[in-house]
Amino acid sequence: MAHDPDCIFCKIVAEEIPAAKVYEDDYALAFMDISQVTKGHTLLIPKDHQPNIFELQEETAAYLFSLAPKIARAIESEFQLEGMNLLNNNHETADQSVFHFHLHFLPRYDKDADGYKPKWQTHSDQYTAEDLQHMAASVKKQLDLTT
Repeated sequence: MAHDPDCIFCKIVAEEIPAAKVYEDDYALAFMDISQVTKGHTLLIPKDHQPNIFELQEETAAYLFSLAPKIARAIESEFQLEGMNLLNNNHETADQSVFHFHLHFLPRYDKDADGYKPKWQTHSDQYTAEDLQHMAASVKKQLDLTT
């Protein structure tokens, strides 16, 4: 199992740093985020150091996402939430701050007052239906090359 001695999440896995654990097995760990954007904010990580979605092994992704609904339901059962956002940031441009893949579970209580404010700025007027078809074909071509 890969371990990065400078990674804070690897240190949590190795129990060098304490964490409020929600779930743990041989491959995954879920724990409360120390910053708690909203009450119950939980992180799910692979125990193996994999920096981001681009480097995440498909088997690891499948396993983590098999746990995601169970963890989400447990958070929902414990807290009187109104919804939940799942969030994953990859690379600095996308605001990744810990370079060990992690999935955020953000319980939502009041979308206007609970502390989490995602802001989407759409650009639908910049792309025609033909542009979208061209982009889709380009991505599909990449999928054909890598599978």
